[in-house]
Amino acid sequence: MRLFFAVLVTILSLFYFLPFAIAFNKRRANSGAIFALNLFLGWSLIGWVVALVWAMKDEQIL
Repeated sequence: MRLFFAVLVTILSLFYFLPFAIAFNKRRANSGAIFALNLFLGWSLIGWVVALVWAMKDEQIL
């Protein structure tokens, strides 16, 4: 039973930090800010969705 909960917590944690993982893999310049948003506001669905959209949005070069 402990192993099941450990695996469940690990999978949920990976899903929770999915926006940061996407930003990190895309080598976004603001991946630190996306991580902070995901960490502090990701518990709310709105914060998690905003972080996900921000991570997937194309960067604009000025």
